[in-house]
Amino acid sequence: MTYLPRAVDAQLDQLISHAAAIALEGPKAVGKTETARRRASTVMRLDTQEGAGVLAADPTFSAEAPGTILIDEWQRHPESWDYVRRAVDEGAEPGRFLLTGSATPVAGTDTHSGAGRILSLRMRPLALFERAGAEPSISMSSLFQGGATIAGETDRTLKHYIDAIASGGFPGFYEAPPVLRNQQLDSYLARVVDRDLPEQGYVARNPAALMNWLAAYAAASSTTTSYQEILDAANKPAKSTTMVYREKLAEVWMLDPVPAWDMRRSPFAGLAKAPKHQLADPAFVLRLLDIPAAKLTGRFNYLLGPLFEALATLSVRVAAQASFGKVGHFRTVKGDREVDLIAQDQDGAIVAFEVKLAANVGDDDVKHLLWLREKLPDDVVDTVILTTGTRAYRRPDGVAVVPLALLGA
Repeated sequence: MTYLPRAVDAQLDQLISHAAAIALEGPKAVGKTETARRRASTVMRLDTQEGAGVLAADPTFSAEAPGTILIDEWQRHPESWDYVRRAVDEGAEPGRFLLTGSATPVAGTDTHSGAGRILSLRMRPLALFERAGAEPSISMSSLFQGGATIAGETDRTLKHYIDAIASGGFPGFYEAPPVLRNQQLDSYLARVVDRDLPEQGYVARNPAALMNWLAAYAAASSTTTSYQEILDAANKPAKSTTMVYREKLAEVWMLDPVPAWDMRRSPFAGLAKAPKHQLADPAFVLRLLDIPAAKLTGRFNYLLGPLFEALATLSVRVAAQASFGKVGHFRTVKGDREVDLIAQDQDGAIVAFEVKLAANVGDDDVKHLLWLREKLPDDVVDTVILTTGTRAYRRPDGVAVVPLALLGA
């Protein structure tokens, strides 16, 4: 299989010559091992008896050849994290360790945080611009710099975006025929319950109730629906039980909520604090709710807007991370002002995004972007509406109109 370059590659290339240890974290099957392996001279797989045995025999890594050591599925043997941390303390060279993990350690495991020694990078499923055939013309890095040239044209239509939502962003099967791809996604979800969570020390007494709650969460994608409402929609399991669901599903990176944006020196008061709900991949929403992709333009068209926003959110997050940025959402408590996504780079530059399931953009669609720019003129370097249109252009008021297919890192 041909390797698809990932946005996180740019981060690794910048950091590996300076940091002795870097951890790639995220859901299973997003490509962490393959991305890390390309930079490693030695691979230690801790999900095998051989790899675990090698680690136990040489916890100081003194017998390993020079170069980068990849410790794959490190959470299977959490002591490996401390071994690496100690090696860094003892003067390990830059680029000595890469760690990949698809879950956080089991609760109660006595491991050091690694703060100051091990850098952590999040890896998500393939963003739209990372998938085969993508031709983005507008980069997030140029938006962060301000004054980006907004141009380009795409032949991607609404059907293409629906296909992208349904296919998911897992490199191993997103291009598979729908019948196989759907089976892969269903198997992935089943494994979360019957294998991944038990490996985290949690066995669901009622797997069906857990899946019902996860389906209710999926139905709330791209919203700030309260957890109480999600609980009610899941046939009202005990609140204490659903708190455990949230905790354990987060440990295996199945939940990927967008936090409320918080700017400590901002002039705003009364900002909402609730996160926007998102799953690791929007394809899971369709599988959990048993909705055929073809029905998104018919009976279930009310979900198409939130799912398009989920796809856009994935791309914006992956693109912003390549510039070491972060992404949140903006909403006042009263709900009178709302901006779908706020991307902020490490220097504080802000790019505000609205997501619109349409090709045409009117004045009413940009009013919150213009308001935010007026409130933060020294911080907001660009404002963007992501659409399903075919051409990118800049409106007379300065707002960039960008088809989602044209946004890259």
